[in-house]
Amino acid sequence: MMSADPTATDRYDPTTALVVVDVQNDFADPEGGLSVTGGDEVVPVVNREIAAARAAGALVVYTQDWHPPETPHFAKDGGVWPVHCVRDTWGAELHPDLEVVDGAPIVRKGVDGEDGYSGFSVRDPVSGEESATELGRHLAQAGTRRVVVVGLAGDVCVKATALDARELGYEVVLPEAATRMVELEPGDGEAALQELRAAGVEVQPA
Repeated sequence: MMSADPTATDRYDPTTALVVVDVQNDFADPEGGLSVTGGDEVVPVVNREIAAARAAGALVVYTQDWHPPETPHFAKDGGVWPVHCVRDTWGAELHPDLEVVDGAPIVRKGVDGEDGYSGFSVRDPVSGEESATELGRHLAQAGTRRVVVVGLAGDVCVKATALDARELGYEVVLPEAATRMVELEPGDGEAALQELRAAGVEVQPA
C-alpha cells in the first residue's frame, strides 16, 4: 500500500468518506475515449488520498461509469458525449495503477443508459427523472459526516458528486491536486470551482 501524504492526513477520521470518482481508463488514460488532459497524473495523488483515508479508518468508495453500448448519453445516440466507459470494456475498467481497497464499495452509474454524473444519483436522459444510487446508503451506514471527493473530471462528475453531497448535508472537501478538468468549453474548470465554493465546498488548493 502506498504511504499516506502527510498533508492529507488531517482530512480524514472515521466519520469521513473518500469518494473516488471515475478514475477509469477512458478518462485517465491518454488513449481513452474521453481522455481528460492530465488525467493520468491524478492516479498517484488519489492513491495517496486512499492511503491517508485507510490510515484514519475512513470509508473509501469508488464510482464507475458503466454505460450500455447504446444510450442517449452518447452523441451518436443524440447526447453530447463521445462513446466512453461502455460496460465490460477496457475503457470502463478502473485505471490499473489505482489502488482499489479490497471489499470497498464500487458504485456504478449509467448502467441502464441514464446520465450518471453525480455518484449519488442518475437521471433518465429523456424524461429527466432522477433516482438514487447506492452511494448515499453506504455513507449513511458508515456514519459519515464529511466527504472528500477526488477523481475525474473536476468540472463534471466530481463537481456533481460534491454538490450533491453538500445538498445532503455533508461537509465536503475537494483537494484540487486530486482532480483534472475536461473543459468542454474554455473556463469550465474555473467556473466549476467557483460554483463549488459558492455551495460551501472546501476547495483546497494544489
